[in-house]
Amino acid sequence: MLNVSSWSIRNPIPAVMLFVLLTVAGFVAFGSMKVQNFPDLDVPTITVTASLPGAAPSQLETDVARKLENALAPLQGLKHITTKVQDGTVSITAEFRMEKPVQEAVDDVRSAIQGVRADLPGDLRDPVVQKLNLAGSPVLAYTVRSARMDDEALSWLVDNDISRKLLSLRGVGAVSRVGGVTREVQIALNVNQLQSLGITAAEVSRQLKQVQQEGSGGRMDLGAGEQPVRTLATVKTAQEVGRIELATSRGTRVRLDQVASVKDTLAEPRSAASLNGQAVVGFEVVRSKGESEVAVGRLVRQALADYRLQNPDIDITESFDFVTPVEEEYSGSLVLLYEGAALAVLVVWLFLRDFRATFVSAVALPLSVIPAFIGMAYLGFSINVVTLLALSLVIGILVDDAIVEVENIVRHLRMGKTPYQAAMEAADEIGLAVIATTFTLIAVFLPTAFMSGIPGKFFKQFGWTASLAVFASLVVARVLTPMMAAYLMKPIVTAEREPRWLQRYMVWVAWCMKHRVITMLLATLFFIGSIMLVPLLPKGFIPPDDNSQTQVYVELPPGATLSQTKASAEQARQLVMQVSDVQSVYTTIGGGSAGSDPFAGSGAAEVRKATLTIQLSQRGTRPRKQAIEQDIRTALQPLPGVRFKVGLGGSGEKYVLVLTGEDPQALQTAAMAVERDLRTIDGLGSIASTASLVRPEIAVRPDFTKAADLGVTSAAISDTLRVATLGDYDAALPKLNLSQRQVPIVVKLDADARKDLGTLERLMVPGSRGPVMLGQVASIEVAGGPAVIDRYDRQRNINFEIELSGLPLGDVTQAVQKLPALQNLPPGVKVIEIGDAEVMGELFASFGLAMMIGVLCIYIVLVLLFKGFLHPVTILAALPLSLGGAFVGLLMAQKSFSMPSLIGLIMLMGIATKNSILLVEYAIEARRGKPAQAGHPAVPGMSRWDALLDACHKRARPIVMTTIAMGAGMLPIAVGWGTSDASFRSPMAIAVIGGLITSTVLSLLVIPVVFTYLDDVGLWAGRMFRRLTAGR
Repeated sequence: MLNVSSWSIRNPIPAVMLFVLLTVAGFVAFGSMKVQNFPDLDVPTITVTASLPGAAPSQLETDVARKLENALAPLQGLKHITTKVQDGTVSITAEFRMEKPVQEAVDDVRSAIQGVRADLPGDLRDPVVQKLNLAGSPVLAYTVRSARMDDEALSWLVDNDISRKLLSLRGVGAVSRVGGVTREVQIALNVNQLQSLGITAAEVSRQLKQVQQEGSGGRMDLGAGEQPVRTLATVKTAQEVGRIELATSRGTRVRLDQVASVKDTLAEPRSAASLNGQAVVGFEVVRSKGESEVAVGRLVRQALADYRLQNPDIDITESFDFVTPVEEEYSGSLVLLYEGAALAVLVVWLFLRDFRATFVSAVALPLSVIPAFIGMAYLGFSINVVTLLALSLVIGILVDDAIVEVENIVRHLRMGKTPYQAAMEAADEIGLAVIATTFTLIAVFLPTAFMSGIPGKFFKQFGWTASLAVFASLVVARVLTPMMAAYLMKPIVTAEREPRWLQRYMVWVAWCMKHRVITMLLATLFFIGSIMLVPLLPKGFIPPDDNSQTQVYVELPPGATLSQTKASAEQARQLVMQVSDVQSVYTTIGGGSAGSDPFAGSGAAEVRKATLTIQLSQRGTRPRKQAIEQDIRTALQPLPGVRFKVGLGGSGEKYVLVLTGEDPQALQTAAMAVERDLRTIDGLGSIASTASLVRPEIAVRPDFTKAADLGVTSAAISDTLRVATLGDYDAALPKLNLSQRQVPIVVKLDADARKDLGTLERLMVPGSRGPVMLGQVASIEVAGGPAVIDRYDRQRNINFEIELSGLPLGDVTQAVQKLPALQNLPPGVKVIEIGDAEVMGELFASFGLAMMIGVLCIYIVLVLLFKGFLHPVTILAALPLSLGGAFVGLLMAQKSFSMPSLIGLIMLMGIATKNSILLVEYAIEARRGKPAQAGHPAVPGMSRWDALLDACHKRARPIVMTTIAMGAGMLPIAVGWGTSDASFRSPMAIAVIGGLITSTVLSLLVIPVVFTYLDDVGLWAGRMFRRLTAGR
């Protein structure tokens, strides 16, 4: 590799052709990569949904949830089971360890559930097993309005026309309607008529199902051919349904419209949507896995624009937009890349004041980034926050190798050599240092690609992208830069004027080397001081974003109706609209998942919950989102009788505290004490707990003696009650067949009858001696029961969702752990960490490991290159010196010690060693001297003192140049210029710039001193070894 430069100087055409080829291939690869927000992760998390309409949570917990959990518990690689039991549904999330293949996890869960299917209630629908799709969050949501259509027509338009049009587009994964209504034929039974005829509601529904259907009837052979036989007993309209006659259990017959009113109408609405207070029908668009949000958004918008042109009377409005932030992020990142590159090149020019030399250095930037895309496309990466982050970080480093090469060539030119000769000798001289610096950087970045857990999935793309770009920069610096310098640069005839700062620096270095003890003592104190800064830094996981959208989540008490939720949501909307910078509010009730956290199991939609999606003013024209959210919280304080949460459910916005235990009573008591204490912590947003959600119930208690006497079973009672008040299960409903769809025919009591307990008592229940009135065999009373049951790892639990409202997660976690109620929990109740807090623990642990591996890799690379064990230790001495600056930078900028700043520290490790490699490598070479070669006289070796001073003199300039160029390259990110959201990238750039400054200044002064100490140790060890061997 060392002689590649001289080969390419002698044979320039192959080198040029290689880079032409790499550039073209890089552009093709870039064009083929998808633009996404975050990389698509394949996580082995499986969801199981089992539904039994009408069943209470406590019944489902015993009959369904526990049996399913027990079946899943022994599965291999299972990490956690989270269960949410609501009215009629059980949602279980089984989280496996990252190493488990996703398909294997799905198959294991499916077979485990199949094994206990026979033990579950017979009426339970088959549990649905799905893998968690992190791409399943909506990227766009729209509302539809029309003056000539009612809600039913609009709902059908969305279900039929719009969804069909959008699903045909590439990359659209699903289109789901929010709000609107569904058509159904309602048969409202008259209780008095049923009583007089002695028939039950369930009997009417089942009879109708058996009569009103098509059936196959075999095959006939009439004449020459054969014909199928069909039984056609279906009707076309609601009036014809009313004329159907049914047989009763008493042997009589009855016409349906004699015991009920039959109407072709709308199903009872269980969801609603509105835009700025006007009722609308909404729909959400989800992208397919592996597709680009930007491409899907473009196609959907184009398709809907065409649809508007064809149907001008239909008003389609965008209400939620996750595509624009991704586009802004992408274009903003590219602008930051260009700005960083321009600044880095400007720094080179300021130092060298030579356009040709600057051009040679500048060419290295695009030629390092573009070939990196080939590797990224080959590995299946997309262009997302993580890969753009890696590129924007590396941009300062990429020009480094070229700067070091060019600066060295310029120094040789100043000695009076021709450009050809200067390029040959300079490239040969500095080859080892450039290779060593590059491989140490790769040794730092690559281990992050192999971290475990969810962070590891993100950092796989980061580690590889950074390593590929750095490796490409090495190839450019060794192959292209010397060759271009040899043919493009001119001989330098003017004598070099030494800069004033270099003269002053030489005085300081000499002082440090004379006063070695003082220098080492001060450096050690600096390191101890920087470690003491760590507790002062706020700790977090991911800094909260500053996108122009937020949400308010409103929850009413259990038992609230849709109209009550609508009224509260509208009141909340009016309060929110008074906050400045709020542009529009899109409200969904009982449905819609735009903006929700894909990791949080949502359970079934409920009519008591409303979500207000708020569009804010453009970034740059408003304060930070967290300040506006605080204003929204204040504005919503007067809202009566509701719980509310503000903010999208993403990372960096909430902390979930979980109490778990077997005894529900002890758990409830502990939860109330913890909630009281939580409210004493300053600065938190709202605190919502899942405890104390008790809802009113109507309990029907059969009298066993009377029921046995009359031959009435509990199953028959519950069956009759369910059909009468809610209608039969969907699968058991008769259907009305239309040309495009089936309309369900629902048999139940009319709406007024459901408001009176006396009506229920008069319902007929089937018995062995004929139908019996319900009131004769059972008592009916109003009781209470849990509305939601949360379970975690097969134990009941209570969740506290705590809004961070801009506070760092680590600080909140610490404050919560110190609460008296958590210090003195009753026996059997314990605290567990889930969500961001758990991932944060994993992140810091795996980052610590990645850093240790990185340091070890650097040491091994340096030992191999320098063929010694002591000098690499000198080089690693620069690492602790870089920490202080990073921590001071973060403190001054008021940033938290979170995931981005950890990435910054990893980068620093590579960059800090880079400076000391340049110094140490030159010092070793100068002491060694050079034997006589063709045309060159021998160079005698220098003394240690002279060699170190010469190394400082020759290498200080490229070290300072590369540091300033790197800092300049990251400056746009640290300051947060441009349109993209800088909240994630800024802490990282600040950590790197702060660390760069201190590590450069200190390594230029301290590394020579460390070198002398370690050299003394080496000499002493050599003497001891010789003495030992001589003694033999």
